[in-house]
Amino acid sequence: MHSAVKKTLRYLSSFALIVTLNFALPRFMPGDPVKNLIGEDVYVSEAVMEEIRTELGLNRPLIEQFSAYLQGLLRFDLGYSYHLHSPVSEVLQARIGWTLLLVGVSVVLGAILGILLGAYAGWKPETKLNRGIYCGFIAISCTPPYFLALLFLGIFAFKLGLFPFKGFYDTPTIGSVAYHLFLPVSVLALFSASRNFLVMRGSVIQEKEQLYALYARAKGLYDTSILFRHVVKNASLPIITLLALDFGFLFSGALFIEIVFSLNGMGTLIYDAIIGKDYPLLQGAFLVIALSVLLANIFADLLYAAVDPRVRRPA
Repeated sequence: MHSAVKKTLRYLSSFALIVTLNFALPRFMPGDPVKNLIGEDVYVSEAVMEEIRTELGLNRPLIEQFSAYLQGLLRFDLGYSYHLHSPVSEVLQARIGWTLLLVGVSVVLGAILGILLGAYAGWKPETKLNRGIYCGFIAISCTPPYFLALLFLGIFAFKLGLFPFKGFYDTPTIGSVAYHLFLPVSVLALFSASRNFLVMRGSVIQEKEQLYALYARAKGLYDTSILFRHVVKNASLPIITLLALDFGFLFSGALFIEIVFSLNGMGTLIYDAIIGKDYPLLQGAFLVIALSVLLANIFADLLYAAVDPRVRRPA
């Protein structure tokens, strides 16, 4: 119970810090805060500026502004995009689903591929095949995702013409979406799998020398039975932590990959907002991404406790 309270307080503190930073950044940036909120490329008269300042409450004390900001969050009010002439929450709702689909599928495939190949490579690390896979995944893990995306795009889309080079679909069907997402998902999944592979391989090498593995071998169990019935469960525990930590990293990588493949998700939305200096949209996007990463870490904690009984026991 004490551990659960500590974790709850830690996540509440992280949430409070995220919300506070998201509130403070546009207001403490150099220049007029109204310009920071409506965008520097939006030209308005001083009278309109003062009207906007009053409407947004920027002429009130910071404590009152922060209170109004929190009340707006409770109503899912993330501000208004003066460039897109639409509430920020509506713009984000239309885009974030595609990015979560890209990241979610990539995380699942990367976890499965990394765990299976890593487990086999750690169980028999001396074979030439496993050494080759190990070297290949090291190379992938050292390659930035956007550069890997450019390689895939150049080879499989432009040179070989096997896959489309932009867009989520031609027609809104499952087959068209899967066809268009094959390359972006492959890039992210391979990058995720490389990190999972390296951790899983090292974990299996350690676990296979434990007494329970030696006892199972002494009972006459086959290698694959020992590996997948006993060793993999214990060796996969660090992967859960890695997936939670990697979620934010993969999310940021997905944003660059969306730009490379011209996918109309959060990546291109943030890129356009940066170019147009649409600060309310950036503010809302960063808040949603930060909260998504926080939720991923909470889910990882719950999953870790479900898999490892030692976490549930009192000290």
